Amino acid sequence: MTVPAKGDSVPEVRAAQLVRVPAVWVTPVLLVSVLIFAITLIYLGAIVDPASHLRGLPVLVVNEDAGASTPSQRVDLGQQVVAALTHSPQVSTPLSLQPVTLAQAKAQLNIGNAYAAIVIPPGFTSSVLALDDRRAAAGRAPGAPVIALLTNPRAGGLGVSLATNIAQPALARISQQIGQQLLRAGRADGPASTGARALLASPVTVAVVPYRPLPPRSALGLSAFYISLLSIMCGFLTATSVNTSIDSSLGYATSEIGPWWQQRLPLPMTRWQTLLAKWLMAAATVPVTTGLVLLAAIAILNMDAPYPWYLWLFTTFAAEVVAIGTLVLFAALGSLGQLIAVLFFLYLALASSGGTVPLQALPGFFRFFSNVDPLRQVLDGVRSILYFDAAGAAGLTRALILTGAGLVFWVALGIAVTTWYDRQGLRRMQPELMAHLYRSVRDYTQRASTKEEAAPHS
Repeated sequence: MTVPAKGDSVPEVRAAQLVRVPAVWVTPVLLVSVLIFAITLIYLGAIVDPASHLRGLPVLVVNEDAGASTPSQRVDLGQQVVAALTHSPQVSTPLSLQPVTLAQAKAQLNIGNAYAAIVIPPGFTSSVLALDDRRAAAGRAPGAPVIALLTNPRAGGLGVSLATNIAQPALARISQQIGQQLLRAGRADGPASTGARALLASPVTVAVVPYRPLPPRSALGLSAFYISLLSIMCGFLTATSVNTSIDSSLGYATSEIGPWWQQRLPLPMTRWQTLLAKWLMAAATVPVTTGLVLLAAIAILNMDAPYPWYLWLFTTFAAEVVAIGTLVLFAALGSLGQLIAVLFFLYLALASSGGTVPLQALPGFFRFFSNVDPLRQVLDGVRSILYFDAAGAAGLTRALILTGAGLVFWVALGIAVTTWYDRQGLRRMQPELMAHLYRSVRDYTQRASTKEEAAPHS
């Protein structure tokens, strides 16, 4: 393409001419290809096989059994169950088994610190030994031996499923081992009946019981995740909209709605002052957007939310931080900042938040990234407010501290980058070029006015 001489009209460019320019293809093809490839690795890499990455999923073990004595020995089957669980790599590697009392277990389940609790009740050994039909005939048979597996659906459905799928088969194997042990002891004391043998083949029943069922209208435990994600979206979309609006008002971006196109004259403004204006506008807009999210979710869709004001204050705070961070990336990297913000605040955050796959089931990279992932912190806080009575120990305190740390980081980074750009004279448009544009527009306006004045006399 050639540059027209002064006074010549600019020739129109046709589509065939434009698509033959290699430079036009490079940016979209390269950026989209890299972005899609990265997103695929991030999404599927985090969820393709959570069971194989599972390490240290917190499960509590409560042993209230005191054992029992037989004519020949002392038997403590509760302790035997605990030892079998903790010494089995198939159980102790994917699960982090923590021995606690029943009161401690309930306290931990109440704040979402564990996905399940294995509870061996008092009299467990006695109830197993009494299954021998000779003891039953003597009228000394207590209730059937049961080990309770208390699940915590409020902590996360997939985490509960993973814990149950490991604990249930392990307890079934232990039950069979106990049965074989008792059958051997029975042969030593005398032959057991056929019925006793069948009963002792697997004498222990595992009862899976939800400790605190999810509240109604909680999206099967996913309401916390979706509200958290929508809060992140409020911050990101507000920042994108504010960035475009202010840049258009300052003349550094075009305004185009349908066939109407407008380009204002650029206004001289430092990068720091521009970022500050965007922050102020975003800070005023975010409370409205998060309020609309909760209005739709709670007032219209009737989502269960026992503390709506706490929820609005926290999600607004989190969305403000995301908006501020996104605007900093725009200020530091320009258009590329939007892609980086999408990856950081949305795609990487979704993969490492623990909202669908527990953190303990994520690959190492995502587990590490979750420490700085904004969505994880927001999810901890929202889950605490929705499911755990807004308890600070349930994740709300940690969420507030880390989200506050994110606010400090982004504000400090934004001030540092924009003031450094300003000190280096890296303006968005150099004063000489801006002055030339103003002169050109003034000359064009004067010529147009002269033509209009002369038109009636021609």
